[in-house]
Amino acid sequence: MQVFVNYNDPRWKKYKIDFKKIATAAGPRRAGVEVSIILTDDTEIHQLNKEYRGIDKPTNVLSFELGDDLLLGDIYISLDTVARQARDAGISIAEHTAHMVVHGMLHLQGYDHIQDDEAEIMEAKEIKILEKLGIKNPYESDSVMPQRCGGFWRTVALIACGVAAALGFAPFYMWPITLLGIGGAYWLITGAPRTSVWRTFLCVAPFGAAYSVAMFWWALHSIYVVPELAQQFAIWTVPGILGLALAGAIIFSFPFVAAARARPLARPFVFAGAWVAVLWAREWVLTGFPWNPLANIMMPMPMVANSMALFGAVGLTFIIVGIIAATVEFLRAKKRAMYMIPWLVFVFMLVCGVWYGRHNIYISNQMPDTDSPLVRIVQPAAPQDEKMSYSHADVIARAERNVRMLLALGADGDMSARPDLIVYPETSYPFVITDDDMPFSKILGVPVVMGATAYMDGHMYNSMVLATPVGRVSDIYAKSHLVPFGEYSPMGIMPSPADLTSGDGPRLLSIDINGREFVFVPAICYEIIFSDSLIPRGELPSAIINITNDTWFGRTPGTYQHLDMVRRYAIESGLPVIRANYSGISAFVAPDGKIISQIPIGVTGWLDGRAGDAHMTPYRRIGRDVWTIIVLLVSVLGVVIFGRRIDD
Repeated sequence: MQVFVNYNDPRWKKYKIDFKKIATAAGPRRAGVEVSIILTDDTEIHQLNKEYRGIDKPTNVLSFELGDDLLLGDIYISLDTVARQARDAGISIAEHTAHMVVHGMLHLQGYDHIQDDEAEIMEAKEIKILEKLGIKNPYESDSVMPQRCGGFWRTVALIACGVAAALGFAPFYMWPITLLGIGGAYWLITGAPRTSVWRTFLCVAPFGAAYSVAMFWWALHSIYVVPELAQQFAIWTVPGILGLALAGAIIFSFPFVAAARARPLARPFVFAGAWVAVLWAREWVLTGFPWNPLANIMMPMPMVANSMALFGAVGLTFIIVGIIAATVEFLRAKKRAMYMIPWLVFVFMLVCGVWYGRHNIYISNQMPDTDSPLVRIVQPAAPQDEKMSYSHADVIARAERNVRMLLALGADGDMSARPDLIVYPETSYPFVITDDDMPFSKILGVPVVMGATAYMDGHMYNSMVLATPVGRVSDIYAKSHLVPFGEYSPMGIMPSPADLTSGDGPRLLSIDINGREFVFVPAICYEIIFSDSLIPRGELPSAIINITNDTWFGRTPGTYQHLDMVRRYAIESGLPVIRANYSGISAFVAPDGKIISQIPIGVTGWLDGRAGDAHMTPYRRIGRDVWTIIVLLVSVLGVVIFGRRIDD
């Protein structure tokens, strides 16, 4: 083998390295083969990285393959980077240079390390060649090759990015900060040289942990709402925070790990597709908790938010994440034209979504609401320890006072504008429903939707009760998606304040109002956060009635975010939502997600309004799962088109 060595940096000459021997050991066994080794510095290799790889920094070695059986190509090695890495690894420059020559020679022969299986083959080959040269396994010490984590300050930066990424959701709506937070983490993780899946996960875990805790810390607020419960459950605060961090580190690291394995032009599609896969999985894993899909940061921009009527939160999330990643890749590549193409693909999808979003807003605003029933939402806003007794002796007296308060609020105001239906929040009725007798609605003289605990077939259920004006229970819907640790103890791991049984699943309820049947979708508490999960396929209800009790979360972001989840469901389904929240925020929500009227947090009162009309959206017609498949197919198509080898 002919080995031509060029000393572009004269500092290399003091190192006595037999480049011909090393290259021959790693090269092909055929006559006439030639290779050039250019010994340079960080300045030159940095320029080559910028020009040919779109990476604005120096690396240790670059290989330029000619694709010829005899003229293999050129290998550039930077003394500055090699010396720094050798020092960090505690080995000699000559030893590390030998590894770089072998690494470069294998690249010229078609070996790669982008995919895990390819990397294993290439690394095994390197180890075997270096062993013959009397050099130890370079992968026994993880510090030999450049690492992703980058130490303390990069970890701090990733934590800051995670916290920043949570600020785009209600009530802050600082969506540009969310884009910068995710984009910054993406830049840090995908911009470094490739390493193992496990190490990439460990490096990005601080982002996922910080993102999760910053978004969901408010869930632990519920522990301290009732003093009696706080005494029992306060000990779980720290484990709860650690659990949120661990779950976030696992869940939200996956898109970054997946993207780090892909080629630059394909990365945006891998990253966006993996993020959507995580969002879909959050609907199902354990008990499911698809809170705050990234699409929700667009609520301040109605036309963008209403694109969810076309392709749901999965589609809008895919586009947002794709634009973030494509923008980073374009900037990293110093605005090379080919890197604009993936960005334009995602922007085109966004434009299509915004066009339909504008159409959905138009449809929603054209629908008259004069024929829909006049509905009264009641918001008691009593403190949780007043609403429900846990250890007091005056349980009956307290319950009777609550009933009188609920009746007074329902019958308040000018009864000449008598409501056609009164809706009370989740578990607002303080007595357990055991039969079909409901004198409460008879006193009011109008149909009532009431949140209550029902005892049926030997089990307790969190229920929505329909009662007629004559004081009879006409139907009961039992909540099917219970809150873990609040309504039941999953696998008996932790104690729970309640031990409820789940219902049979989504269905429609109907009630006669002035001789007309009013058909609606029942949703109790956070059942409404599960996309495309409430309406039986093919049914055409008039509205969604969502009863909930956010007293547990007070004025934390969780209360505002819960309302945004309701708005998202209205947009996706094309259905207006009547939302009765015990402590607020109660609201009438239009099919375009617009809040028509509301009662703020902590305010006792009632609100009259009409549900309006409903319409069928493409998202509801096609369904969440099909849209998820479509989005993932687009992701795969992007990888196939843009995943061809363009650099090394």
